[in-house]
Amino acid sequence: MKLLRTTTIIFVLLMIAGIFFFVRRIEKTEYGKSNIVYYNDQLHRVQADLISGLTEKEVEKKYNCSIVMSIDPNEPELLKLFSQRALIMDITYDGEIIGKVAWTDIKDHMEAQKRGLIISVIIIWIIIMVGVSGIIFTVYYFMVKPVKEMKSYSQEIAKGNLDASIPIHKNNLFGSFTESFDIMREELKASREREIQAEKAKKEMVAELSHDIKTPVATIQTTCEVLKLKAERKLEKYDETDVKIDSGKTGELVDAKDIIEKVDLISAKADVINQLMQSIFHATLEELDHIHVEKKEESSLIIKEYFERMNMNTSIILENDMPEYLVYMDKLRMEQVFDNIIGNSIKYAGTDINVYFSEAEVAKRSDGSSDRFLKITVRDHGPGVPEEELPLISEKYYRGKNVQEKSGYGIGLYLVKNYMEKQGGGMEYYNDDGFVVELYLKKVG
Repeated sequence: MKLLRTTTIIFVLLMIAGIFFFVRRIEKTEYGKSNIVYYNDQLHRVQADLISGLTEKEVEKKYNCSIVMSIDPNEPELLKLFSQRALIMDITYDGEIIGKVAWTDIKDHMEAQKRGLIISVIIIWIIIMVGVSGIIFTVYYFMVKPVKEMKSYSQEIAKGNLDASIPIHKNNLFGSFTESFDIMREELKASREREIQAEKAKKEMVAELSHDIKTPVATIQTTCEVLKLKAERKLEKYDETDVKIDSGKTGELVDAKDIIEKVDLISAKADVINQLMQSIFHATLEELDHIHVEKKEESSLIIKEYFERMNMNTSIILENDMPEYLVYMDKLRMEQVFDNIIGNSIKYAGTDINVYFSEAEVAKRSDGSSDRFLKITVRDHGPGVPEEELPLISEKYYRGKNVQEKSGYGIGLYLVKNYMEKQGGGMEYYNDDGFVVELYLKKVG
């Protein structure tokens, strides 16, 4: 706004200066006025040259004049000079008029004045044109153009393109407005990104919980199957002996039947939970890109407790004692790692599982020293994984050809690898009379 006001003031001052110049130019112009003293002197010179014997042509050429040696007012040449508004003076000799001398340069003088006025008018109109053009340009550049930019910018924002940015010109009429509008865009973009991240984190949490709930639910179902099998064997025992059932045995039989009913109910509910978790997991599976891992210094003996708890329903053989170290790990994630690995062995191998503990030294540091790791080797005795599929089984969503009839999503080993790397360790796997997984946890110090 300040710039537009300054431009208008400059334009008005230029117009006033132009008008003043034009008026002064007109006032100083003398129209048809001749210098009589000058021409009287010229007349005497002409008369003297004619008396001295110079011809009329020579005198006309010398003084740029016209000589008519006649005093007849109707002389055609004189009439022509009168029509041209020439300055005509009498040529005298011994007090008598013998002719006329005329100068037509007054016409040239008036033409020069006319040209001067035309030039003055042209200059004034050029000033007006430049001034008006400057105002039009100023209005367009500082008012119309920003409005067009704002229109285009607002259309992009309406489409949801929050990456679009508007040029900010602080000196134009909308400078502060466009800057505030762009700040609003950045805040909207940041708010949307926070919303996306929050939604993504929520989906990741749901997907993670949905996947991890499967393992304890499977443990519940397995335990139910074991309890039911024991109860059914007790019932079969009474049927086979064909012995008269006393009151004590009758109570045991009733308890066995009651156990079977309750176990069936628990198993059915666990199956419902599993189906619900599968539905939730399917809804968020594609959003599973990042899971938080918080590694802390923990005792390695915690890992032994994991295997001892899992050994209640699974044949896990610990081949040696767990060395006591401080290692970097996230207890929750490590439990999920073991659940995935042991669950895969049970699902695809169905054999005993051997676990070995040892120490490994790998990964040279920049100072020449090495990191030390607790190495956990988990081995089953199943058919293993086809060699051509080994490089792929830790990829997200990959499932081998021979496991299509098994339930699953193909992210178990992907999560294992992800968790181990984020704890500062790693994972390796290979076939060796079964499928072998080696887990590395970094030691403290």
